[in-house]
Amino acid sequence: MDENKPLKVRLAFSVILVGISLLFAAVVTDHWAVLSRSLEENTTTCEAAHFGLWRLCTKRIFMQEQGPKEKSCGPISLPGDHNCSYFKHFTPGETSEIFEVTTQKEYSISAAAIAIFSVGFAIIGTICVLLSFRKKRDYLLKPASMFYTFAGLCIIISVEVMRQSVKRMIDSKETPWIKYSYSWSFACACASFVLLFVCGIALLLIALPRFPQNPWETCMDAEPEH
Repeated sequence: MDENKPLKVRLAFSVILVGISLLFAAVVTDHWAVLSRSLEENTTTCEAAHFGLWRLCTKRIFMQEQGPKEKSCGPISLPGDHNCSYFKHFTPGETSEIFEVTTQKEYSISAAAIAIFSVGFAIIGTICVLLSFRKKRDYLLKPASMFYTFAGLCIIISVEVMRQSVKRMIDSKETPWIKYSYSWSFACACASFVLLFVCGIALLLIALPRFPQNPWETCMDAEPEH
């Protein structure tokens, strides 16, 4: 048996934990995308918004000076009145005009549901890895690696659904939003995909039995898994 295998497993698991942390940060925060309205002439305020999988936050920004080249509201970091609410399809009674007007309800629900699957796969994979540390249950590393890979695939699918949602929202003539940008929650989701998918594959390769190194050696000569 490879003497460095436990070290490799712990190293891969450490990187996976970073990916899981980024995954949780992306799922629970509201900074996937930032939307800006068009600027009106002779106005002292404008409205911008940022949202995630569950909530929409709008901000009425107090404009100090309006440049001649500025056509959209922002940046959202400027001071102003801030208000957040959950999407209506998650909490009946809340208002979310962005998704009602442009029929983005299906996109929002799909992205959130797929992200929940990603979190579930990551949790199950972590349980398998932790159990594998006890009594040399190395066989649990194989399903754990697959769960991490599935978690990475699910979150990148959720990212793509959200990206299509934002694009359709901007292209729609029924909304006042003319400009968008992706924010740090979106970046966390993309980074978690890379770490979970790559390290999931790496963990699977580590868990596989050692291949013969000599022509006369067979797989049966390798030390069996515990």
